[in-house]
Amino acid sequence: MEASDVTNHVIEDLVTGSLPWDQAKQLIRLDPKDNDRFWKYLAVLQSRVKWKEKILIRISEHLYVVAKGKDRIVKCDCGQEFGDYRMNWKLQAKIFVRRTPEEMAEVYSIDISSPETRLVELREYYCPGCYSLLATEVLPPGFPPFFEMLPDLDTLYREWLGKPLADESPGWFEDKTLELTAEWGRGGVKA
Repeated sequence: MEASDVTNHVIEDLVTGSLPWDQAKQLIRLDPKDNDRFWKYLAVLQSRVKWKEKILIRISEHLYVVAKGKDRIVKCDCGQEFGDYRMNWKLQAKIFVRRTPEEMAEVYSIDISSPETRLVELREYYCPGCYSLLATEVLPPGFPPFFEMLPDLDTLYREWLGKPLADESPGWFEDKTLELTAEWGRGGVKA
């Protein structure tokens, strides 16, 4: 496989998991890489959703950071919006918490690898719009949701992709989660 062989159709097959493993390995090992693969990838992702907001990056199987007017928000492929991408989207999700051995046994084989329910809980985060499972995490009770993805989009687009975003600003790469929870504490915005 050569860079010129990497078409949007090949990327679509990769995204859907239908690309044969030997071809996927060739894509990984391709040297030199096709320079426009990221743009092909975004085009494939954009063609798979029904909404028009421009996808800036995919952050998980169902979630994207998109440009919506002057904002950058997290959006599910069903169209559900989770707000500013600088705030932990999990705070806007539906959450199911497994705390007991019986609840854990529904998803874990009860053996040495199962979580110790006295020390941790299993949280499942679901989209309020389509109820797709978006993430899971095992954390101590009371521990805040882990914010695992705050991409520096301005640096990615400017320095790595060579195409700066029009709304580039140092303020875009700043965790704003505490502002949301502080507002909740003042009795403001509801979860």
